[in-house]
Amino acid sequence: MTQLQFNNALLGLQDKLLFYALSLTSDQEKAQDLLQETFLKALTYRDKFAQNTNFKAWIYTIMKNTFINNYRRNVKAKNTFDGANNEFHLKFSKDKIYPSPESFYSSKEISKSINELEDEYRVPFTMFLDGYKYKEIAEHLELPLGTVKSRIFFTRKKLEKALKEFAN
Repeated sequence: MTQLQFNNALLGLQDKLLFYALSLTSDQEKAQDLLQETFLKALTYRDKFAQNTNFKAWIYTIMKNTFINNYRRNVKAKNTFDGANNEFHLKFSKDKIYPSPESFYSSKEISKSINELEDEYRVPFTMFLDGYKYKEIAEHLELPLGTVKSRIFFTRKKLEKALKEFAN
């Protein structure tokens, strides 16, 4: 395949390659970058293309491998530890949503609703909220496991009904 034939074949696949890049990246700009990088690699390694083989498959393989390598590189970069003291950023992440004043009101309402429950429902439910497993609650309260599970389930339903205005 001559240089001209190679370039024409490559440009002929441009739209299909862009569509494939979009399916891989789900982002227009990243897809354009992937397409450009694929073209660059194909032109750079033109001499590696074996005559009488599937040109389209060769180009698609270059794109797929480039995408995978970039993805792995990005994941590795995100997991790199730089040794800096990032405790402030760990404690106050930008992704974390901090409670609004309304949520404090609703948590008071939730606590009030829990405290108004009968002891047979409130005690297993608060133990569950404190991190006890169903089996531990059953042993501590000397109740069958099924009873503990059903009481916690019914407590959730009662709270859901009592606090339906806060569910939105």
